[in-house]
Amino acid sequence: MTLQAQKPVGDGEKAHWLAVRPRLVLASAFMLFLELALIRWTGSNIVHLSYFTNFVLLGSFLGIGLGFLRVGRSRRQPYYSPVVLAVLVIVVLLFPVTVDRNTEGVLYWTSLSTSGPPAWAILPVIFCAAAVVLMGPAELVGRCFPELPRLEAYRYDLIGSLTGIAAFTALSFLSAPPVFWGLIAAVCYALLLVPRPRSLYVGLVVVPALGVVGLLLTETLTAGAIWSPYYKVTTKQLTQLGVPVTDIAVNGIPHQQAVPAAARLQWEAQYGLPYERTTKPPKEVLIVGAGSGTDVAIALSKGATRVDAVEIDPKLRELGGSTHPDRPYDDPRVTTHVTDGRAFLERTAAKYDLILFALPDSLTLVSGASSLRLESYLFTEEAMRAARDHLRPGGTFSMYNYYRESWLVDRLASTMQNAFGHKPCVDVVSTAGQQAVITAGLSTADQRCAAEWPGAAAGTPEPAGDDRPFLYLKDATIPPIYIITLTLILIVSLLAVRVVAGPYQRMRPYADLFLLGVGFMLLETKSVTGFALLFGTTWVVNAIVFAGVLVAVLAAVEVTRRFRMPPLPVMYGVLFAGLLLAWLVPNEWLLSLPLPLRAVAAVTVAFLPIFAANVVFAKRFAETADATTSFGANLLGAMVGGCLEYVALVIGYKGLLIVAAVLYVGALALLPRKNSALV
Repeated sequence: MTLQAQKPVGDGEKAHWLAVRPRLVLASAFMLFLELALIRWTGSNIVHLSYFTNFVLLGSFLGIGLGFLRVGRSRRQPYYSPVVLAVLVIVVLLFPVTVDRNTEGVLYWTSLSTSGPPAWAILPVIFCAAAVVLMGPAELVGRCFPELPRLEAYRYDLIGSLTGIAAFTALSFLSAPPVFWGLIAAVCYALLLVPRPRSLYVGLVVVPALGVVGLLLTETLTAGAIWSPYYKVTTKQLTQLGVPVTDIAVNGIPHQQAVPAAARLQWEAQYGLPYERTTKPPKEVLIVGAGSGTDVAIALSKGATRVDAVEIDPKLRELGGSTHPDRPYDDPRVTTHVTDGRAFLERTAAKYDLILFALPDSLTLVSGASSLRLESYLFTEEAMRAARDHLRPGGTFSMYNYYRESWLVDRLASTMQNAFGHKPCVDVVSTAGQQAVITAGLSTADQRCAAEWPGAAAGTPEPAGDDRPFLYLKDATIPPIYIITLTLILIVSLLAVRVVAGPYQRMRPYADLFLLGVGFMLLETKSVTGFALLFGTTWVVNAIVFAGVLVAVLAAVEVTRRFRMPPLPVMYGVLFAGLLLAWLVPNEWLLSLPLPLRAVAAVTVAFLPIFAANVVFAKRFAETADATTSFGANLLGAMVGGCLEYVALVIGYKGLLIVAAVLYVGALALLPRKNSALV
């Protein structure tokens, strides 16, 4: 293979004080860190993005691809990046969108008014700004590629990406506010951009970077927010009817209230109904969605002798411990588990008299998955069967929330009926917002219904399953708002590529690499959602999965660099075999395995096709005539893959494997004839 380094492009690299390898690692780390920070921060201030997290991700991929394609077309430093970042921060802070939970397609519930610009006005601004911001670091990364052999450059790019994930994960663990993200961005801009001419450097780099830090510091100090790994959490102390209440909002949305148990039971009937529907007072209780502690306090007031309180967000649990008037988490009868509710059910061997899903509504999506919410796997038929299996004789399972739509109540009741084998009790406490309690005993003798549920109304969708865990999507379709948005994104992307990179024919020789990028994004999405089911939707699992994907890619690069790998058609065969294995292995079998064995099996099944796909990419990329254009084409393919993953709403996550297989067949067909026998 021809792996000789080419001459550097432009004069910025020659004058840089950092050697090419550490500069490449730093630029790649900064690129991924900035992408994660933008996704996290914009979502905390623009609530539309809480349900469309990959909107910023798609903009980032577009910008990264454009940055690579821009290499060689300009010698100027990408000073535009810090300037646009500063403008984006100003726009978001001046025009935040604090509440919007009323959407076509009912992907979430509770209709509230919106404060801030409409989605059609603010989202295009954020998408374009994210693309331009990320284009700068990507251009800096791309300028390093011609100075190194292909696979060595890719290797350092991956090492930098892993470093960026590690840095952002560490800050999430420390609950660091965004001002620290801004400080890291400012330092990286200062280190990576060449200070020449000095006047431009000060005006276009130093001033905007310090401005971003100052604005984020102001936000941190004025909002009084606590930054959990999932949300920007703000609290307000209130008095309602003479009762002290802590009002908790996340990402600008009213979320929870820490209220004394006696007051909550008096104000809202739904909190006491699960205990009225049991045939005996529950002693052993599991509460999923324990949050600030009100449901835990109620369970204790009803005579529970042991309560397992499961809450996914550590900061919400801490607030419950410090602000709840009843101090339920100080009670020795309570054991806290900071984890995902479905993961807890799959791991624990404990049995309970009552299992309660207490208003689990995450208000956010799993990062890297377009439609998977943190609580999605709690409301599937398989999850309710898992809950049934953890009930003691005579036990009951109950859930309550403001479901907003009557068909959602019927869908959940039908799901519970399928899981338990009999009709549940359904109490619609209020038709305003469809406030309802749904309860099922282990048998019909273990539940006391006020009236028999008449059954699901005509047109009620089938129960959600682990492969399509989209409870709030009534029909197996992609909502029109997504179709319109994604179509506009693709049109804007086509125009941007033409303007920045020139004629499309530059990328024509790398059409197979483009399809490899599309397929890889689908494989990554399948891995993220699969591991979320098997090990939980927590931020820790998510970070480990993304890091694991990059490690698998890095391993593929290292193996390709050091060993003589089979020809590309053979590696494509290994890839298709890996896809077939992932298709054949059912989630039910993986969930039945002990945790250590489950981890080994899941890693093997998920990462085999990823490894094979990246050996294919590495072998092909090593022989390309233009490193930055071919790599840019691959990254633009990943952006298209981010759009294409929405087909999972129709065909399920397992169906993404079929789509990926078709794409890889196309990539094989487009492989240049001279490369088809590469060794």
